[in-house]
Amino acid sequence: MFLDRTKIFIKAGNGGNGATSFLHTKQTADGGPDGGEGGKGGDIIFQSSKDLNTLYDFRFHKKFYADNGENGSSRLKTGANGKDIIIRVPCGTVLLDAESEKVIADLYEDGMRFVALRGGNGGHGNAYYKSSIKKAPHFSQLGEETKPKEVILELKTIADVGLVGFPNAGKSTLLSCISNANPKIANYPFTTLYPNLGVCEVKGETFVVADIPGLIEGASEGQGLGHYFLKHIERVRLIVHLVDVSQSDGRDFIDDYKKINKELELYSIELSKTPQIVVLTKIDLLDEATLKERINNFKNNYNEECFLISGATFSGIEELKLKILEKLSKIPKKPPLQVEKVDFDIKDKESIVISRDDEGAFVVSGGKIDEFVRGVVLSDTRSFAYFQKRLESMGIIEMLKEKGLKSGHTIKIKGIAFEYVE
Repeated sequence: MFLDRTKIFIKAGNGGNGATSFLHTKQTADGGPDGGEGGKGGDIIFQSSKDLNTLYDFRFHKKFYADNGENGSSRLKTGANGKDIIIRVPCGTVLLDAESEKVIADLYEDGMRFVALRGGNGGHGNAYYKSSIKKAPHFSQLGEETKPKEVILELKTIADVGLVGFPNAGKSTLLSCISNANPKIANYPFTTLYPNLGVCEVKGETFVVADIPGLIEGASEGQGLGHYFLKHIERVRLIVHLVDVSQSDGRDFIDDYKKINKELELYSIELSKTPQIVVLTKIDLLDEATLKERINNFKNNYNEECFLISGATFSGIEELKLKILEKLSKIPKKPPLQVEKVDFDIKDKESIVISRDDEGAFVVSGGKIDEFVRGVVLSDTRSFAYFQKRLESMGIIEMLKEKGLKSGHTIKIKGIAFEYVE
């Protein structure tokens, strides 16, 4: 099964907690604080691979969680860092923020890496807080917590050449003739249900060819299968436009040519400007006089050079391969997509949110609170006293009063409830 767009959930690892510990040995009754640092959480990393050509692996595996950092321990031992998760995707995979659908990365070359989410920092152990004033700190810092995110993976096939045309125009047959690909070929519409890729070698040079599923009139507006796969030719440098000159399906071949070009233009003006080679296919089904008449008819309507081929007899195949190679030598590769700077992995450390719960208590939350509470042990008397002073100095008490806080009211922060007394 071919899969070229899917949504997945990712989460970097939390940082490990710092340790609260004091040195105790036979020789030392009280050797001071020796709590170590927490380890860093694992990152979420995407890496492109030329060995993949579909997102099928993500059909059932949609959640990726990196390991948390380990907690610090006594004797200044730092916790181990969490293991990173590397998510392999095909070359040409574009990552989008699921919330805004803005592009955050374009992995268009083999081996490219993108760190989507960084693991949380480990918390400081109590040894970190030792000073001439605080010689025996009884608190440490919690590890930084991370939040899950949703991303959309969208595959835009990486190929030098895209084969386009109506269903049964001979695209799959041509691909099988010029490359190592072995696509399914049959005489009925929509034989090709997903893009096939093949590598063509000419005079020691190679290029990648993509057989794009047949377009129909209205494809740019979502008709048929064509619109779903038009994105796969956005990156190609050269379009090989196949037209069934035999009219074996009862359509007018000149009208076919016009309609396909119109769909490309409606989908993307840039795509319509991509250089083309026009190929008239299935010439073996026509007698010489009829073929000559139809070629002249095409040239009278469109002042375009066209190639004549037959997949059945291999007529014109070698000449076409040489022409494709010649054209590609003069066309530069398309640049990667413009990646807008999106605050995708910016950790909130500034927000303060005040709300009321069903019991009327004031609930204080937000990124600034999360960061502040990391360094506070609310169960410790001295640490809690420090916590209350900081609420005052940070202006949070004043904000609560503006919301109606009075003596005797309950305040809840990070699961801890306490009564406010003026």
